[in-house]
Amino acid sequence: MKNKKVIRLAQGAMIAAVYAAATYLSLVFALAYGPVQFRISEALTVLAVLSPAAIPGLTVGCIIGNLASPFGIWDIVFGTLATLLASICARKLRSITFMGLPLLSIIMPVIFNAVIVGAELTFLLPTDKTRLVTFIIYALEVGAGELAVCLAGGIPLYYAAKKSNIFKNG
Repeated sequence: MKNKKVIRLAQGAMIAAVYAAATYLSLVFALAYGPVQFRISEALTVLAVLSPAAIPGLTVGCIIGNLASPFGIWDIVFGTLATLLASICARKLRSITFMGLPLLSIIMPVIFNAVIVGAELTFLLPTDKTRLVTFIIYALEVGAGELAVCLAGGIPLYYAAKKSNIFKNG
């Protein structure tokens, strides 16, 4: 039993480190923050399907990654909240599959980031439109980038991690 806890702790720490590093890599290419974002790190959210260790790992990784956010504490709190809620829901919905793929779990980060980060941007960035119109635009932009990353990166990562049995105790 103790070994299982140590393994999960190590897995969570590795996921946190990779998430933070991938977020900073996205930052180098100006893809990590703002209305249209393609955070490579968000592909890792699929790991919550395979291991409960991914939930704290993704959450801590997001906190570390958001330390560089131009939106400061707002992004640290709300961006991390979106990742935490998406990870929990992805884990809970892991058994619902379509042709063997946990698609519902894979889109949880899309939904939570679109709504939460879309709302965050609505209140933090200046706009000449109504708040509702601004929110819809930001939610669609954030969601589109998230969807692209979660599908293009998350699906292959899911199959690779599942095949490797790296999370066989998950």
